[in-house]
Amino acid sequence: MANKRQLKKAICRTCGEVAGECIFLAETIGDEAQYENWDKLVLDMALLQSEAVNRVSEPFKQLPKDFASIKEYKKARNAHAKAVVNGITELMTKALEEVAKKMNELMPKKA
Repeated sequence: MANKRQLKKAICRTCGEVAGECIFLAETIGDEAQYENWDKLVLDMALLQSEAVNRVSEPFKQLPKDFASIKEYKKARNAHAKAVVNGITELMTKALEEVAKKMNELMPKKA
């Protein structure tokens, strides 16, 4: 992770692109009966974005004085940051796979 700002921007960009694809597909090839389902996918992406961005800012609750040395503190802080990023990656991966599956189900079937 380069920094929190870049991670938040990447999350917003990814969720925005997927939501944009849902809107585009609903308008171009979706039928009116499925509009509510496409809208639900866009809402799911907005909720995913909100959840992931909130997780980025999860603070490290321990202080340097809680550790024997500053080296141990930095090691623990870096481990916490990696755990947060891994959690966000897992959350995004599972959610995007689920959204892609739902998008494929909403696509018209070829005869």
